[in-house]
Amino acid sequence: MRLLAGIVVAPLAGAVVLLTLAFLIPYAVVFVSAGLLATAATGWWFARRTRLRWPYAIVLPVALGLLFLWPYPATSGTPAAARYWDLPTGSRIAYVKVPAVGTPRSTPVLILHGGPGTPGDGVPDAGPELAAKGFDVYAYDQVGAGRSSRLADVKAYTVARHVADLDAIRQRLGAEKVILVGRSWGGTLIAQYLAAHPDRVERAVLTSPGAIWEPLYPNGPGSPFDHLTPQQTEQVDDLTSGPRVLLQSVLLQLNPAAAHSLVGDAEADSYFRAMLLAAKDTTNCPGAAPAPAHGNLPGFYANQLTSADAGTVPDPRPKLRTVHVPTLIVRGECDYLRPEVTEDYRRTIPGAKYVYVRGAGHSIANGRPELYRSLLTDFLTKG
Repeated sequence: MRLLAGIVVAPLAGAVVLLTLAFLIPYAVVFVSAGLLATAATGWWFARRTRLRWPYAIVLPVALGLLFLWPYPATSGTPAAARYWDLPTGSRIAYVKVPAVGTPRSTPVLILHGGPGTPGDGVPDAGPELAAKGFDVYAYDQVGAGRSSRLADVKAYTVARHVADLDAIRQRLGAEKVILVGRSWGGTLIAQYLAAHPDRVERAVLTSPGAIWEPLYPNGPGSPFDHLTPQQTEQVDDLTSGPRVLLQSVLLQLNPAAAHSLVGDAEADSYFRAMLLAAKDTTNCPGAAPAPAHGNLPGFYANQLTSADAGTVPDPRPKLRTVHVPTLIVRGECDYLRPEVTEDYRRTIPGAKYVYVRGAGHSIANGRPELYRSLLTDFLTKG
């Protein structure tokens, strides 16, 4: 019993010291070392007080503490080649382009990926078809994801930062207006951009858009992780139940800079990708072919901090009700997002066109690729 008590008490003392210092000093080498020293010192004191001949109360708690220093193996992605914009916001943004065929139209198409922080790789479906209609088509990795730069201050991943980057890209292209095509979180970003800069958007396409305003859904708007099979659940649990990841989760709530210091971008992005791969097929209709995978790494901290910030931004709907930009909203039959999420856009954006697609999940392009290409080209060329 004395040994068991020592093994419990010493790590508790170490945890208190670690978390206190992590709140004050966001450097992993400082707060982890202090926590381990506190664990060892408490174990030594306990061993002396209980007259244990061999200091199990020191060795075993420290051995447990060392688990926090064992990183998840980082992997490197194998994305397609990209070019870069260095923006005045400080973001270095990777992008790919499909140039217009023939005489280009004056308004470029920008494709916004989902997540936050979960880019595709290359220009998605319909890009070549839109280029054939005279559009310059761009797909870019938002800051903190894919091949784009990571931010040293993870608290700088905000909705406002993504809106600012998007407008800086518009200016970099020399375009008075842009056409925006966004899926999932990309649709949420379009809504925020429309509310801030309605005069800078010619047309918008929202495919399976995420929540127009997160506080509307205190229990969440829906997630692919709500639909995991038992095998997929086991995979995700294996990835998220280790002591290092659990400590990172606590630190994210306490001090995001401390979490970032403990688990860097390369490690966090790698296990985030493994989680997304485990859940990717929950986004389809039952019986559909597996969703394609690619090597462009997601951004864990961009995902977590932008999502947290999205719960604090002002409601954009009052401004959106005054926006008269031609908008297409597309929802798949098997979208994991709650139906009222899409309905909010229909009720809010004046004159929005709505299309419900049977036989498709969250990604219309994967479930009904030909229909998706037709919807986009028709809307952007014929109105």
